[in-house]
Amino acid sequence: MKEIEQQFLTGERALFQARDCHISYCTFADGESPLKESSNLEIDNTLFKWKYPLWYSKNVVVKDCALFDMARAGIWYTENISVSDTIIEAPKAFRRAKGIKLYNVDMPNAAETLWNCQDIEMDRVMAKGDYFAMNSRNMVIRNFELVGNYSFDGGADIEMYNSRLLSKDAFWNAENITVYDSFISGEYLGWNSRNITLINCTIESLQGMCYIDNLVMKNCRLLNTNLAFEYSQADVEIVGAVDSVFNPKGGIIRADRIGELIMDGRKVRIDQTEIQAGEILKRSDRAAWEE
Repeated sequence: MKEIEQQFLTGERALFQARDCHISYCTFADGESPLKESSNLEIDNTLFKWKYPLWYSKNVVVKDCALFDMARAGIWYTENISVSDTIIEAPKAFRRAKGIKLYNVDMPNAAETLWNCQDIEMDRVMAKGDYFAMNSRNMVIRNFELVGNYSFDGGADIEMYNSRLLSKDAFWNAENITVYDSFISGEYLGWNSRNITLINCTIESLQGMCYIDNLVMKNCRLLNTNLAFEYSQADVEIVGAVDSVFNPKGGIIRADRIGELIMDGRKVRIDQTEIQAGEILKRSDRAAWEE
């Protein structure tokens, strides 16, 4: 491998089409697309300070690096990239890329990051920003922390473990999503999706889990959650109480206590949903705004 060490690199396409290089302790300053169309790179302890650093690249290992704010739209159309122990300050970091591995990565400005990507592994990633992972698929995610709304919109074939999401409108228009041992807080969770499974999760969500075809919840706890399951086909097991259940389309809902069960025969077939609850505090056939 060619060794490139402690260089200060500027200008357009500073190392255009670099091949078989070990880049160490370098700084890529002003100049777009410094490593465009590169391949077989090992990069460590390096600073990226300008736009589009790794476009159309293949077989890249990045470790102990930093992508500053202006290294935006940094990794697009790239295949087989591993990033570890790295700070990515720039937004829009990954797009239309595949074969992505992220380990111990901090993304404090992750707006519009991981769009239209596939074949992704993430472990110990922290991200803050709206529209994270839109239309991405084939993801395995562990120990993930996200603050940002509209995450995973249009996502597919996603497994998530031991994670925390503060995310309004997460998992909209998504399919084949399984989340284990995680905490999710955000309004309108999972709307217009199919095959959503939540196992051993704690959820807080106004009007959450609605308009879902095949919702499964096992051993889940719902905090401050009301108007749940509207028009969803559900197989739900709730530990403790749910504030209110509203017009599920069918299936079975189990809970220790339901604060209010709202079933409007004009909108759903009541006999299509089985309710198993130790206690139902109130039953209604209309929502409050219709009374």
